[in-house]
Amino acid sequence: MRGDRHVADKKMIGERPAMVERRSRIGDWEIDTVHGTTKAGVVTIVERRSGLVRIGKLKRITKEQTEKRTIKLCIREKDRIKTITSDNGGEFHGYRRIDKALETNIYFALPHHAWERGTDENTNGLIRQYRPKGMSLDDLVQSTCTRIAKTPNNRPRKRLGFKTPNEIYDQLPVVALQT
Repeated sequence: MRGDRHVADKKMIGERPAMVERRSRIGDWEIDTVHGTTKAGVVTIVERRSGLVRIGKLKRITKEQTEKRTIKLCIREKDRIKTITSDNGGEFHGYRRIDKALETNIYFALPHHAWERGTDENTNGLIRQYRPKGMSLDDLVQSTCTRIAKTPNNRPRKRLGFKTPNEIYDQLPVVALQT
């Protein structure tokens, strides 16, 4: 079941630091899941400043699997994860374990306000080029998810001065930048 009343003590997007909205540093991420026609899906986590995406296979979109895959995708770069913004799906109700493992703060968008996580919503649209809606994600494996992520991560973007998300993510320090 969806909705904020099911998770006590969560931080809402209005409590998030203002610099997150300005995209003035590396380290502020958005997270979401992409569903297939069955219970399988993927978790996507996108860095707001650079647009860098990480994609993880989920055999089932559950709180436990989403939490475990998110931590596995991000643990090696936890020093580059300052905040994560999520929707209110039940798969993110395990946010406290993610908070602790990644030493971050997770914030929740308002219910039915997808635009508050627009970077991830747009990225999920790019991913749908490889796995359109109405398609099963059962046969997808993690190595394919990693390969799919390489395409948008290496695609030059106008908003990045025609640099790629990988170039921006790798060249910018984690500390706040002047904008």
